[in-house]
Amino acid sequence: QMQVKESGGRLVQAGDSLRLSCVASGGTFGNYAMGWFRQAPGKEREPVAAIHWSGHSANYADSVKDRFTISRDNDKNTVYLQMNSLKSEDTAVYYCAAGPDPKMKDSTETWWYWGQGTQVTVSS
Repeated sequence: QMQVKESGGRLVQAGDSLRLSCVASGGTFGNYAMGWFRQAPGKEREPVAAIHWSGHSANYADSVKDRFTISRDNDKNTVYLQMNSLKSEDTAVYYCAAGPDPKMKDSTETWWYWGQGTQVTVSS
């Protein structure tokens, strides 16, 4: 069974950049789409970005489009989320997930393996 573990979250200032990483183990990383999700205090978890197993296509939430970039290195079993021009509303716990399709939908039918999350706090 695949395990995924996020890292890189921390306290930053509005306008700063931050890169999150997610390392997978226990499975064939290149067979899975990877996604980033986030959950802000008092809100439901929402999809942020998702990338095809090949890395050749990606999907983004409208709220992060043109600011965030998802990428992956299949040789390192790692997916990244580069976050630029951070805003206070980006404050959330960010989760990494693996599944068969890069759908922008928070569903255990679509995303099979989840990490524990990493906290990103953007101070204004």
